[in-house]
Amino acid sequence: MRQRLGRLKPRSLRARLVLGATLLATSAVLLCQAAGLALLHTWLTDQVDGRLSRFQPVAQLERDVVDGRTTAGESGRSNALPSDYRVYFYDSDGRRLPRSLGGDEGGAGPRLPWSESALGLRNGRPVTFAATDGESTWRVIARPGVDGTRVVVALPLNEVENATVRMLWFSLAVGVAVAVGIILFGSLVVRVGLRPLAGVERTARRIADGELELCVPDQHVVTEVGHLSRALNTMLDRLRTALHRAEASEQRLRHFLADAGHELRTPLTSLQGFAELLVQEPEMSPERRHEAQQLIVRNAERMSRLVDSLSQLAKLGDVPATQWQPVDLLSLAADSIAAVAVQYPDRSIGLGALADTEGDAHEAELDVVDALGDPHQLTQILSNLLTNACVHTPTGTHVRVRVGTLRIRPNGQGTDGGGRTSVNPPLAAGTLVCAVEVADDGTGLAGSDARRVFERFYRAGSAQRAVAGSGLGLAIASSAAEANGGRLELDTGPGDGCTFRLLLPNRPTAASTAHREGRTLPLLSATAAGVSG
Repeated sequence: MRQRLGRLKPRSLRARLVLGATLLATSAVLLCQAAGLALLHTWLTDQVDGRLSRFQPVAQLERDVVDGRTTAGESGRSNALPSDYRVYFYDSDGRRLPRSLGGDEGGAGPRLPWSESALGLRNGRPVTFAATDGESTWRVIARPGVDGTRVVVALPLNEVENATVRMLWFSLAVGVAVAVGIILFGSLVVRVGLRPLAGVERTARRIADGELELCVPDQHVVTEVGHLSRALNTMLDRLRTALHRAEASEQRLRHFLADAGHELRTPLTSLQGFAELLVQEPEMSPERRHEAQQLIVRNAERMSRLVDSLSQLAKLGDVPATQWQPVDLLSLAADSIAAVAVQYPDRSIGLGALADTEGDAHEAELDVVDALGDPHQLTQILSNLLTNACVHTPTGTHVRVRVGTLRIRPNGQGTDGGGRTSVNPPLAAGTLVCAVEVADDGTGLAGSDARRVFERFYRAGSAQRAVAGSGLGLAIASSAAEANGGRLELDTGPGDGCTFRLLLPNRPTAASTAHREGRTLPLLSATAAGVSG
């Protein structure tokens, strides 16, 4: 049975809408017709009750019937009353008299009991009785008569029933006509109304078949179909963006794996070669054996640094910095300069203040600059920037580190005609940030190199590829800057040197304010390392 009912259910939205509208409209029409039919029946019955209440038989005629002085036929009825009235009498003992007034001989009348006790009528309150022929009904009312008798007046309800039946058939005809009209015209209206949805369906099928660049038409802006089209287009845009990002990520991953394999192949080849040399030549001189062992150690250290850098990049990409605490960038810069200056005594590294007035940065007085971040990651960023400036610049190059606060200007971030590049998301214009700049007066970088300097394993210039390094330092620094909610930028140009700028959002806290008020400028470690101010 359930399967049969399931087969009878309409499957398309159009059929469901037409069927629903038909049922609702037909039900509404039938309910209205039923209410009108009930109202008509009640009104006609009230009219009959009014006629019964107003009817008053002639007192003398009533007395003659009670006394038996009327002329009656075999049925005991008299034709003294006009119309369809019937008048019956019960004597003082409660027995119905065989004589009555009104009606034709042998005509049908109400089926009244012969005993008044079985009548059950109250004076002045009409009641419906069945007819003696069993085909119609009568409306009956009782009132007191002369000499203790009781008079019962009746009128047939034939006209009321006929009018009600005609009204019933009319209502059914109207309901059928309404249902047929809604099915015919409703199908047309629904088909026209769902035409935009059909277009959406066709476009969705084409997109599902592989035409991913299509968009759903959304000309019907104020309709539900228009809202659906805009929502689908938004979803499609996000899906396309996600697919493009996935493709770009997959492409970058392939390049990354190729570069990682290339970088690991060189030390692995050296390790394998020198290890085989030590095994195959046991009579090797102590000097050559010591040299081979040193090369094995250096290549192993290079591989270890490369693997550590890759692991750190993976951690920075997956887990953001959560151990944020107040960090004094001035102290951090001084400590980093002291550590790097010992390794590169032929570089002049200076520490100064950075100010931003009317958009132009200039030297100012040193002051404490507090920021929130991970101290270990921020230290690594500055160490990588200083090491990069010392390794990739000629001997005698001046390196300047400046610390301060500035406000982001409109169109002041990202890659533009001025040679400023970054791979981190831009900060909102007008944001007050804490900044650390590492600038050198070296040869600078060309635009093509500057745009790729933050890529993993990228090293600018064919001559500089001979310099030891994995090409991951700036990639690690930019990832760490983004993990701390900041941004790492590069300003450069051929012959203009390089300026790396670390920007961190200024998030002052009560702890950092108290930390600032209770300390002095940390310049002793930088001065002791031979740093020029």
